[in-house]
Amino acid sequence: MAHNDSPDSEFDPEMERILREHFDVEDSNLRAPNDPWPWLESHMEELTMPSFFSRLLGYLNPMRNGRLSPAFAVAGVAVVAVAAAVVVWAASGDGGPDGPGDLAVVPATEAPASTVYPSAEPAATTVPSSATARSDRQPLVAQDPARPVGEQGAQGASDRVAQSAPTAAPAPTTVLSRVEVTRVADNGEGVVLEAEVAEPEEAPAATGTPAPQAMATPAREAMPVQPQTTAQNSAALRGPAGALGYYRENGADGAKRPAGPSTEEARAARGTPPNTNFRDYQRQPFVAASEDNISTFSLDTDRTSFQLALSWARAGYEVNPDSVRAEEWLNAFNYEYDPPSGSDGFAIRGDLYPHPLDESKRLARIGFQAPELVDDKPLNVTLVLDASGSMADGNRVDIARQAAESIRQSLRAGDRIAVVHFTDDVIDQYTVEHRLPDDRQVRDSINRLAPHGSTNVQAGLNLGVRLAGEARTDHPDAHNYVILMSDGVANVDATDPFAILETAYDPDAGNPLRLITVGVGINNYNDVLLEQLAQHGNGWYRYLDSVDQARAAFTRENWLALSIPFADQTRAQVTWNTGTVKRWRIIGYENRVTADESFTQNRKEFAEIYSGAATTVLYELELTDAAESLSAVRLGSVELRWVDPDAGDSRSQTATLSGNPAAGFDGENGPLAQFGAIVALAADLYGGLPNYPEGAYSQVHAGLSTLLLEFQSLRKDLGSLDAYTDFLFLLEHITGDVEDKMPPSTPSGYSR
Repeated sequence: MAHNDSPDSEFDPEMERILREHFDVEDSNLRAPNDPWPWLESHMEELTMPSFFSRLLGYLNPMRNGRLSPAFAVAGVAVVAVAAAVVVWAASGDGGPDGPGDLAVVPATEAPASTVYPSAEPAATTVPSSATARSDRQPLVAQDPARPVGEQGAQGASDRVAQSAPTAAPAPTTVLSRVEVTRVADNGEGVVLEAEVAEPEEAPAATGTPAPQAMATPAREAMPVQPQTTAQNSAALRGPAGALGYYRENGADGAKRPAGPSTEEARAARGTPPNTNFRDYQRQPFVAASEDNISTFSLDTDRTSFQLALSWARAGYEVNPDSVRAEEWLNAFNYEYDPPSGSDGFAIRGDLYPHPLDESKRLARIGFQAPELVDDKPLNVTLVLDASGSMADGNRVDIARQAAESIRQSLRAGDRIAVVHFTDDVIDQYTVEHRLPDDRQVRDSINRLAPHGSTNVQAGLNLGVRLAGEARTDHPDAHNYVILMSDGVANVDATDPFAILETAYDPDAGNPLRLITVGVGINNYNDVLLEQLAQHGNGWYRYLDSVDQARAAFTRENWLALSIPFADQTRAQVTWNTGTVKRWRIIGYENRVTADESFTQNRKEFAEIYSGAATTVLYELELTDAAESLSAVRLGSVELRWVDPDAGDSRSQTATLSGNPAAGFDGENGPLAQFGAIVALAADLYGGLPNYPEGAYSQVHAGLSTLLLEFQSLRKDLGSLDAYTDFLFLLEHITGDVEDKMPPSTPSGYSR
């Protein structure tokens, strides 16, 4: 092709100028021909091998054959991309630890004043329409990881970071400046949450990262309201020792911490952690009171299931529904029950509340509060520490070591402590029999905890129980605790909890050895083993996910309270009044429900209740037509039975249950009661996913979305609590997990 035939002929003059300058620079005596193109074309076929220097210059030349060299093109794109990322990062306001981390309001082109969500009855087979059951996922507020939770604002827990924001700026849109839930009602088709929507305002001009494209957004996702606490709740809602809504032994010592992941990378983990072991306990069904009006269960106080779920969500994982035990989620929080009038029994209270998801049902709450005791009896503590190779994952050893050291430091001069390390077998050189807490051998043994070898839980517990039995003989007036710290991954000798307990059996029921299990880790974790060992070992089970939590959970004040037993082998039996209760269903407690005839039997698998502990149980009720029309109804009665830890005598206590069918979440503790109802129902819905009929994800998502809206309405009263922030984050997380599994709302047109 001749040069003047090129479609890019406007490029020729510039090329001629470059060629002439080249000739002039190379040699002042050398002049380019008047028309260089014919001369160049006549030499196109010459195969003259260029010199090395010439070839090098050719590679460095950005232009080849009239086009940009590929190497220079790639380099240019990379430079531009890096520059753009820096500009976006700087403009976002999060440029480092001191970045402002402002709340981001999700833009919306339309927000209805009220949104209808169908009633979420898991057993139903009708799937709601996509218009009501599903809304397009919106990115919520990204949290600044460098700022404490309490300073993040009410949306600080909304960590659903934008994952699909467009790269181009969208057309101008509007944002909602305020949305407030004003009323919860029922229109005959489902629960209605009416919202007051402020006048829309024009979105400000983009100065940094382009805003996401406008999509239809539920009102719940545009609520940048700062948390406030009413005067009556600002002090009353704080638990003991500044627990901020948690029980003190949960490790929530008031220290602020991020509620969850603040980056796309954290959310991108998805899936569930590998090699985890949970048991699927199917949800309790509704029971007709005319056929069976008695409910019997163990009054356990474990709270580990909630802590596990929160830890998984913070790490960006899906929460495994099998890991959810609704009663443990419910009992993770402090509902500020009044203490009993004396020190020899429980305070029992019963309440009747509306059902947030179904107007035809009620929620009956029964709260049991143990007294705070002062007990000067000494303690015999035996630490059984997992030193296997799986403890090398993450900071498990650090957490276990800190928990062990905190327990040692909390003990008094009259107490005794022993230490056992185990891997494939017991590590004899690190074994320390019971000594004073400040003994150097005890301190050194704890400090030497390190991972190596396999996991023989049976060997460790066998020796621990033997040492604890010897200490009990030497100090018969002491309380006796065996504390296992492990990830539960037993793979040598017995690996079943009942087989392990069989060889580590304690025959002395009068002065029992209480087995406490403390779980650490996320991946490669056996919840079943640790939970069952504690339940059938006359103890309790806790989970720790950080060194700070280990330090806080076992402070001297907390551990001394936890180590004072008030009741052993504690169980409850509720008898419903068939004249007022048509059907009933217990929420959670699936692996704590027991046969009615066992209620009068003292069994080790029934719960130990320690000083000051509170336990809550929720029932779903359908009342009779006659009861619905009354302002006060007698629902039934509850009886407690337990064994006195000191005297070994059996004790019992009864109380009447009553309530007002028309009552709401009123009174000073109404927000906390509503908090607990939402927690229990959300856990119950999500935990039942593996057993729902096909196509039920839409209903579960609708129910969780409704609960999320109600929970956000509690921000004014409870928004300053760590407990509120953490559960808001977790509720948003599991709602998103369900939505990720839902089928697309419109057909794709592609074959499967």
